[in-house]
Amino acid sequence: MNITFIGVGNVGGAIADNLQKLGHNVSIAARDPESKSVQEAVKRNPDLSVKSPDEAISSAEVVFLATPFAAVESALNEFGKAIDNKILVDCTNPVSPNLTHGLESKISGSEKVQQLVPNARVVKAFTIYGYENFEDNNYSGYGDLKPAMLIAGNDSSAKETVAELCRQLGWEPVDTGNISTSLHLEHMTLLWIKMGRVQGFGTGFVWAMLKK
Repeated sequence: MNITFIGVGNVGGAIADNLQKLGHNVSIAARDPESKSVQEAVKRNPDLSVKSPDEAISSAEVVFLATPFAAVESALNEFGKAIDNKILVDCTNPVSPNLTHGLESKISGSEKVQQLVPNARVVKAFTIYGYENFEDNNYSGYGDLKPAMLIAGNDSSAKETVAELCRQLGWEPVDTGNISTSLHLEHMTLLWIKMGRVQGFGTGFVWAMLKK
């Protein structure tokens, strides 16, 4: 599958690396190919392609949005039309400096993304954890139980495509509903950060779904 990343910091770089190692054609949509984040991503995995944003997005079947949330609007204003009808995986989280929801919980960040690119097929995914679990989500000792990846979006076909990528990466995808449900996922991210980085649990924990 042809996959493009807008943003390859800690989160995007980790996911891009693992998707490429699974055999996908992964590119970075780079305004500045010499930027620190792009150079670090390529140093980690030289098989990642660095392309102009127009080239990278036009050839992509799936686009990952993994910028800081503050950069989302400018990125989508620039690339929005090129993303029309494509699957856009929103990995961003609106987080305020005091670890509260950056949009005051009035609307999810993913709903804002969908408003900015109304013709894209937005799926919230690859949040609820820190980047460490996107680098390595292997938790041995639990049999066939996989860590859960909660996703949300309005387009069922797009969600199934993203769910399959989750499975390939070793996650159990859990469809939580339409895009408005993303607000709850963003609060789960805040909870994970507070537990893992503030309260001392450490970053080596994930959520799982047990079913009878």
